[in-house]
Amino acid sequence: MFKIKTYNAISTKGLDRFSRDKYEVASEVGHPDGYILRSHKLHGEEVPETVKAVARAGAGVNNIPVEDYTKKGIVVFNTPGANANAVKELVLAGLLLSSRGILPGLQYVAGLGHIQDAGEMSKLLEAEKKRFAGCELMGKTLGVVGLGAIGSMVAEMALAMGMDVAGYDPALSVEAAWRLPGQVIRKENLQSLLAHSDYVTLHVPALEATKNMINSETLKSVKKGSVLLNFARDAIVDAEAVVASLEKGDLARYVCDFPEPCLIGREDVIAMPHIGASTEEAEENCAVMAANQLIDFLENGNILNSVNYPAVSMSRAGGFRITFANDNVSGVLGHVLSVLADNNVNVIDMVNKSRGQVAYNIIDVEQEPSESVMAAIKDVEHVISVRTLK
Repeated sequence: MFKIKTYNAISTKGLDRFSRDKYEVASEVGHPDGYILRSHKLHGEEVPETVKAVARAGAGVNNIPVEDYTKKGIVVFNTPGANANAVKELVLAGLLLSSRGILPGLQYVAGLGHIQDAGEMSKLLEAEKKRFAGCELMGKTLGVVGLGAIGSMVAEMALAMGMDVAGYDPALSVEAAWRLPGQVIRKENLQSLLAHSDYVTLHVPALEATKNMINSETLKSVKKGSVLLNFARDAIVDAEAVVASLEKGDLARYVCDFPEPCLIGREDVIAMPHIGASTEEAEENCAVMAANQLIDFLENGNILNSVNYPAVSMSRAGGFRITFANDNVSGVLGHVLSVLADNNVNVIDMVNKSRGQVAYNIIDVEQEPSESVMAAIKDVEHVISVRTLK
């Protein structure tokens, strides 16, 4: 029986994916095979040797020590796209709130409680409504930075609203390119996109390469009077640089899901309390996706949507399955196959994939490998972890 340790409140729809005859799932469980969590920070926590995988019910994994886990052979999963619709809809709200005088208008109306006569109130509002005039989104250009699951959905939404859409993504995958609407104008660099966009929305992950990608230097390229929206991660924007751009009048508004002290109290900032994925549907989708990935890995050794190991999947060919992770150096797979051959273990099927400094292998064999065979594989130089599946 597999043991799954949960952190945070995980949707029951996700937890129900773990069949009770195969899994013990609890917030307190000894010798867990896997973790499933949302925002709980694992940095600094000792991880048991039994842990084989961690599934994050969400896209960001900055709460997980990914590099350390990679060296231990622990596969880290996330759930890209599971909360995409929730974020997309909040981006729409941000676009509308930044283009129309909705928030100041609501605040103004809330202060009219002293007026008891409806006619008087109507007359006053008719005279004052020009204070809250804005502009329409139709015909404006939206620049989308990051064209993955969320960015492509935002692009489609903006096109449906009659906006022009420009896109920039330095790491656009073939899969994402196929998903992208043909009307999106590709920009070759961030500066070009900033210079030509009335609104710019960010949808890139928080990586070392994207840290503070919006900074004092890049903000020199923004179209004067444009609006910046950040519903991705706080780390990709230098908030102090944004404030400086607002004060110079280059940026007109900043809409974000990540309040910081320097942003509070500014009329040109709309800061939300990190609610991008806070919908019932998004939490359910993320939990189900995380659970399914964890189950497929623990039961079949397949890897989908890992942030630190390659995507590897192979149908079961019968018999028994051996999986192992190793440093991505030459000769390791050959040595493992030699161990199997020397012990008369016949290979039925196999797949090997690499990603950066690590590789991952699935080997189906006819008979169950003995403990001594598994120990010999584990002792092969550069093998990080190994296990067998029935």
